[in-house]
Amino acid sequence: MDSLITAAARALAAGDPLGALNRIALREDASALALRGIAMAQLGDFVRARALVKSAARAFGTKEALARSRCIVAEAEIALASRDLTWPAKALDHARAILDAHGDNVNAAHARYLEVRRALLIGRIDDAARMLAELVPDTLPAASRTAHELIAAGIAMRRLQTSAAHAALERATRAARQAAIPALAAEVESAWRILSTPAARLVAQGNERLLRLAEVEALFASNAFVVDACRLCVREDGTSISLATRPVLFTLARMLAQAWPGDVPRDALILRAFRIREADETHRARLRVEMGRLRTLLRALADIDATPRGFVLKPRHAREVAVLALPVEDEYAPLLALLSDGESWSSSALAIALGASQRTVQRSLDALAAGGKAQSFGRGRARRWTTPPMPGFTTALLLPVELASD
Repeated sequence: MDSLITAAARALAAGDPLGALNRIALREDASALALRGIAMAQLGDFVRARALVKSAARAFGTKEALARSRCIVAEAEIALASRDLTWPAKALDHARAILDAHGDNVNAAHARYLEVRRALLIGRIDDAARMLAELVPDTLPAASRTAHELIAAGIAMRRLQTSAAHAALERATRAARQAAIPALAAEVESAWRILSTPAARLVAQGNERLLRLAEVEALFASNAFVVDACRLCVREDGTSISLATRPVLFTLARMLAQAWPGDVPRDALILRAFRIREADETHRARLRVEMGRLRTLLRALADIDATPRGFVLKPRHAREVAVLALPVEDEYAPLLALLSDGESWSSSALAIALGASQRTVQRSLDALAAGGKAQSFGRGRARRWTTPPMPGFTTALLLPVELASD
């Protein structure tokens, strides 16, 4: 590798893309193409960056497997940064194996971190934690250690383990200081803000207040009976009963919890849970059936008694009843939570992250765009969506998560 390529690589490692481009902007050899692609990615031009890295990979060919594998890893990182989640995972895994075989442990670890970040982005928290545990960051450069700790903090935040998240961010801060890369330091600072901004709303006995992540964790650790509207379940003292696939039962449970210690009129329950305008005897009969189902599901935690005008919730053990509500009650809240990370998303990537069809996501995006809450640029496959961050709220409890990991 010649002196200009070496100097450009060092500039990129230090977070100086312009300095790198000053050295290799006019060169067309494979190494220069790869470094120019990385520089363009650091400057935010992901389309041009990806084209340059692909050209570099073709120029290296199969005979230079190590350099080609590094280009594949770079392309995967650019795809992740541009929120294109459709890049081939098998190609990245193959590239990582080649990097390992050639002793390039730093880039091999970086490839694994990309896999972990993708899993975390689409809500596969358990998979992300398992893959992260296989990596040992102690021998890696400061920038890689920072990435490791940021991912660890992200997993801890999703799991509402704020002490673990705090410790991981402390380590990330020290590693970022050693790396001396401004963009990395800014990312750590952004992660710190999540711990101190409101994450949810507590609704209890007619009152509401905002909670930070640590307060949500404390609520779940208490013996309160909590109807969790963020994860669509009922929680008490470490026990969680999912109602994610039972929307009617969840609506009934939430209404009863919000009215506690009082009762809820039958007609109010019918109109809200069944989404109708007027109630008749058939709806009242259906309400009795649904209440029977809810009693069966919650029998270990609470009773549901009939009153002269409706129904009332009576916890068996808990002294307090509360509803944990989303910080923003909006039909498109999970979609907005993904868009609010400041990156530009394709509709296909949003569909993967949300576990929804691309057509459904596209209809939602069009509705958000009509309301001025989202905007797009580009056309066809290059079309990307973004929106300004929701001010004053962390979106950790809005983001997708596998319900089985609760």
